[in-house]
Amino acid sequence: MGIFKIEGGIRLKGEITPQGAKNEALQILCAVLLTSEQVLINNIPDIIDINKLIVLLGNLGVKIEKKGPGSYLFQADNIAIDYLETEAFKKEGGALRGSIMIVGPLLARFGKGYIPKPGGDKIGRRRLDTHFEGFINLGAKFRYNREDHFYGVEAPDGLQGASMLLDEASVTGTANIVMAAVLAKGTTTVYNAACEPYLQQLCKMLNAMGANITGVGSNLLTITGVASLGGCEHRVLPDMIEIGSWIGLAAMTQSEITVKNVSWDNLGQIPNVFRKLGITLERRGDDIYIPSHQDGYKLKTDIDGSILTIADAPWPGFTPDLLSIVLVVATQAQGDVLIHQKMFESRLFFVDKLIDMGAKIMLCDPHRAVVMGHDFQSQLKATTMSSPDIRAGISLLIAALSAKGTSIIQNIEQIDRGYERIDERLRAIGANIIRE
Repeated sequence: MGIFKIEGGIRLKGEITPQGAKNEALQILCAVLLTSEQVLINNIPDIIDINKLIVLLGNLGVKIEKKGPGSYLFQADNIAIDYLETEAFKKEGGALRGSIMIVGPLLARFGKGYIPKPGGDKIGRRRLDTHFEGFINLGAKFRYNREDHFYGVEAPDGLQGASMLLDEASVTGTANIVMAAVLAKGTTTVYNAACEPYLQQLCKMLNAMGANITGVGSNLLTITGVASLGGCEHRVLPDMIEIGSWIGLAAMTQSEITVKNVSWDNLGQIPNVFRKLGITLERRGDDIYIPSHQDGYKLKTDIDGSILTIADAPWPGFTPDLLSIVLVVATQAQGDVLIHQKMFESRLFFVDKLIDMGAKIMLCDPHRAVVMGHDFQSQLKATTMSSPDIRAGISLLIAALSAKGTSIIQNIEQIDRGYERIDERLRAIGANIIRE
């Protein structure tokens, strides 16, 4: 198990380029299973979760060739479908949440797909019902082995297009259903579909492969099934969660940082929410410039003067993956804010570590916390802590970089699951961080 040792209280300066988007890459990589032709994907992040999925694809029989940094060529022309029923797959697939998205492509192309109960962050219950109800609507038969938590869907005669209303706008659920429907007979309509930029990217890639998907970017997708898909080349968007992390880091450490090539048009509410925290953002081409905020940042209030509330919501609402960042940044703001984490019930439980560092936070319940900002009048104090999940981990790292003294963060594998070479990239802009 590795640790980060961080000397805090250092102002940083420089440019940082976001990695490719983890959440898009997980979908895009699964989509290579839909064709026997070559698919070239660029800007793939070099992180634990993505590398685990690439290994899983290789064990399924996908030919994989690394063409350069972040660039891979895939060809799924000889899939070992029987691997899905091995003990090795049960162990491997269960270690990664994103493995659930291999089921839709395999079901569409080979008539069956299996998956053990996926792992991932411990942030509360994460339902799989949307995925499997969608497959059942398309004509698949579902089975579940309770003893080893193993899910299966089968459609030996192929899938049939259908109209469906999703019970929730699940991103991975929508992606899985779309990947199944592109090879189904007839037309499928998916209402209450997720419409995040990463889901839009998946649909654009599938259309480039020969699929027929309309309504991309809306919550109503229409998929007309085709007989087969071909190859394509695709580039993954920059990671909006990492971009938000760098904005929060700059403000919290009162640093002057430029985040390069952010794809502004795909950031949605992110710039607006940070501006509500009083953070100055300047658009320079496709870059974000954040000044040093040496005089601090003042929280806005609602239009009637009441306390600001920041809550997550499905796209185009504010992403839940950045609420942990917003919370830690608010600890040094001028003013108070209510953080309302609606979508996951365990993501706020890391605040006890911030309270140990001197932050003023009142945890109201598993979903809500009130943060009373210090306005930099009282610096956070260094401590030893453990990263419970990816987003809490990066939030604690930002807190440590702003704190007085030397902090230790344990269980940094959680951070490495979502952030590529983060210690090296932080050192490049002046941070004192050591991996041990």
